[in-house]
Amino acid sequence: MRELVNDVSPMTPPPPPQALLERLKDYGQEDAFALWDELSPDERQLLVKDIESLDLSRIDRIIRCSLRSHGLPTAAIEPVPESSVSSVEERSLEDRERWWKMGLKAIHDGKLAVLLLSGGQGTRLGSSDPKGCFNIGLPSGKSLFQLQAERILCVQRLAAQSTNDGSAAPLQIHWYIMTSPFTDEATRKFFESHKYFGLEADQVTFFQQGTIPCVSGDGRYIMETPYRVAKSPDGNGGVYSALKSSRLLEDMATRGVKYVDCYGVDNALVRVADPTFLGYFIDKGVASAAKVVRKAYPQEKVGVFVRRGKGGPLTVVEYSEMDSSLSSAINQQTGRLRFCWSNVCLHMFTLDFLNQVANGLEKDSIYHLAEKKIPSIHGQTVGFKLEQFVFDAFPYAPSTALFEVLREEEFAPVKNANGSNFDTPDSARLLVLRLHTRWVVAAGGFLTHSVPLYATGVEVSPLCSYAGENLEAICRGRTFHAPCEISF
Repeated sequence: MRELVNDVSPMTPPPPPQALLERLKDYGQEDAFALWDELSPDERQLLVKDIESLDLSRIDRIIRCSLRSHGLPTAAIEPVPESSVSSVEERSLEDRERWWKMGLKAIHDGKLAVLLLSGGQGTRLGSSDPKGCFNIGLPSGKSLFQLQAERILCVQRLAAQSTNDGSAAPLQIHWYIMTSPFTDEATRKFFESHKYFGLEADQVTFFQQGTIPCVSGDGRYIMETPYRVAKSPDGNGGVYSALKSSRLLEDMATRGVKYVDCYGVDNALVRVADPTFLGYFIDKGVASAAKVVRKAYPQEKVGVFVRRGKGGPLTVVEYSEMDSSLSSAINQQTGRLRFCWSNVCLHMFTLDFLNQVANGLEKDSIYHLAEKKIPSIHGQTVGFKLEQFVFDAFPYAPSTALFEVLREEEFAPVKNANGSNFDTPDSARLLVLRLHTRWVVAAGGFLTHSVPLYATGVEVSPLCSYAGENLEAICRGRTFHAPCEISF
């Protein structure tokens, strides 16, 4: 009996599925199965499932095209021509009022959808929650998501009031929210538990951006564990392929949408569905537009709009990719920076153009390569994360218009934890309180305060006023003790 036992050889593990292994070999990725023999049956199943979930030919095309274009020379950059920009100082009151009315009419006619880029976690803010759940410490305690939802509610009301046609159907702006695998479930739950902040549940659509394998310098997949490929989100520019693959571009067309307002979640002053910007966009008849703020100083770490090549398209160059001599170059006529229009992720697109971009980016398959330390089976491995940026759309645009806004009115970024030097919840909260204080004083209100006014202020609920309008009835002759929230 004992002899028999000794004769039994240890079981040889079954080989990996032949067809899958052959497909990996076609793309030079067979190393993904290198540790197959050491895996338990459950782990083998997980590895097969993980590889089967990848669109191998698409990913291969992206890796090859991206590595090939990495470091290639690009056309020289030129400043954006003045004719492409509507600056604050040259904008007349008549223009502003005309655009406001045009925008409200298009919104009333159901032609605008809002697209929120919300794939990021608040890691740098010291939170694992989706960034939009973050409460920046306003008197109301509202999250970024709630402030944005209430601005949509306010614009809906303004658009309904702007046309006295007594239409019975309640007006809805559809809100498309891009999450990531890391934020999707928590975002949906947050909206459900807050009853969609007063919006109808069916006017909000969530969809996820994709992920893409991290690769080594020679384009091979990095293994996070012996049975899982390391992946990372495909950047906020993943929004275009995600809209296409989830058939939401078709959904927009079915709803009669013609224009899409696209923005990033981490701006406490974002004017969601801004009628003035929409009216400007329609008036200019362009395919794409962006709100811009003047660069504060040459070394400010912001991407700027440039023209790529003589008569070429407008596009964005990241701060890190710009030569310092260009960053500080002065326009001799105006005395201002030559490259002064900062990208703040507030964009407007036609739906037709979004379709073109989704197809163009897919065809070209060029992603930005970010060199990072990636957790892997060999410890921290230096490799590449592949990502696209939302501004990758602009080179495809036959025409782009820029619309200057004042940062103290529309740009309060929430990127770093309190205690950092800039873009913190505290700095964003103060920007909101100061702007709203100016609104209240302009509407005839008074403030008392027990701390210096520069450190406090009042918050106006978006349900009362979108951009400082309609506050006289609430504020004139009344005194408010800062900090407080003014609501109906």
